[in-house]
Amino acid sequence: MSIEIANESGVVVDTDAVLAVARHALDEMGVNPLAELSVLLVDVAYMTDLNHRWMGGDGPTDVLAFPMDEGSVDHGPGENAAAGGEPALLGDIVLCPEVAAKQAAAAGHSSDDELHLLTVHGVLHLLGYDHAEPEEEREMFGLQARLLSSWRSTRTR
Repeated sequence: MSIEIANESGVVVDTDAVLAVARHALDEMGVNPLAELSVLLVDVAYMTDLNHRWMGGDGPTDVLAFPMDEGSVDHGPGENAAAGGEPALLGDIVLCPEVAAKQAAAAGHSSDDELHLLTVHGVLHLLGYDHAEPEEEREMFGLQARLLSSWRSTRTR
């Protein structure tokens, strides 16, 4: 699994943990190990611009997911091997640590915990999950909670 991460936010972030939770979520979801993912951490100004340009939103948001063509998403082990071994390009997750820190304070947990949650949330969006409808939200948020719980249980502290 190839996961590239770039921290352009100006905030110190445990990028190893962000990579680890992303890898865990992809592994647990059965994504082909040849898949590629990009994670970008940005500042409030850049996230505000992205949110406005791509989502029509005002102000910054916590996470954005930009999936590649759905045909390139490979959920099953070995599927790409039969197609010549080309890696699936899942897409990009963009996180804003400053927004995450504010949300973490409001929720009563650490900024790191919020970034881990947002990373899993972004991965699920790249895999086609959404939360626009109540039923979709229950499914996605339940899966998100299970993935975070299983990741936390495997971490050595």
